[in-house]
Amino acid sequence: MTLENISTNKSFGGWHKQYSHHSATLNCDMRFAVYLPPQIADGTKVPVLYWLSGLTCTDENFMQKAGAQRIAAELGIAIVAPDTSPRGEDVADDPQGSYDFGKGAGFYVNATQEPWNRHYQMYDYVVNELPTLIESNFPVTEQRAISGHSMGGHGALMIALRNPERYRSVSAFSPISHPITCPWGKKAFTGYLGSDLETWKQYDSCELMKQATGKLPAFVDQGTEDEFLTEQLKPELLEAAAKKNNYPLELRMQEGYDHSYYFIASFIEHHLRFHAGYLK
Repeated sequence: MTLENISTNKSFGGWHKQYSHHSATLNCDMRFAVYLPPQIADGTKVPVLYWLSGLTCTDENFMQKAGAQRIAAELGIAIVAPDTSPRGEDVADDPQGSYDFGKGAGFYVNATQEPWNRHYQMYDYVVNELPTLIESNFPVTEQRAISGHSMGGHGALMIALRNPERYRSVSAFSPISHPITCPWGKKAFTGYLGSDLETWKQYDSCELMKQATGKLPAFVDQGTEDEFLTEQLKPELLEAAAKKNNYPLELRMQEGYDHSYYFIASFIEHHLRFHAGYLK
């Protein structure tokens, strides 16, 4: 698979790079960013944290705003940030132009409904195609962790719960914890997956956590002043699901913090150190 290097920037002794490639899974060209820590210079292979971003975001938001590179360089962890949906002129988009469906809002599911099923296979892309691409082209190990924010927090938790053998740990900021019960989730799942609630449950972290047998260390930060807390995010339901199944989830409610990257930048170091403890 051919990778095209779009940009390269040195950062904390390592390198932030953007690449584009043609995705067979998504049937379009995709872009991702990767931070490679300085440890790779001597031939050392490093583990990878996959970061999934939220609604309207691309690979750039986290890499430019979270301030993760300094700690990743210290810990010797690569970070990979894919886009949040397929892109391109022939990729379907919400005809209403809303921010919470279509381009920029892939929700990390495999769409089954026309026309979305032609391109919107983000679950398979993140779980299979992207790691294969990364591990074939960069000096990284097969040790993986996964994290994300909002829609990406939903994606990280859901993917880890469905694939505990593929990851060492999972964390999230402000995740959409129970998408089958909130407006964002209902809209996306109806459009991408149809009306079958059992299909929806396969992509719902609360439903998956209640039944999980393979259990990964899980860590969630949630701001108390998040404007989406009550209607969309519902972390208390995730905590209840974890308690029901004795799932190793730590949920921290962070007083005064909102949904923004100011919140993520404030606590990203803790998340990286959390993952490092399981990746080494």
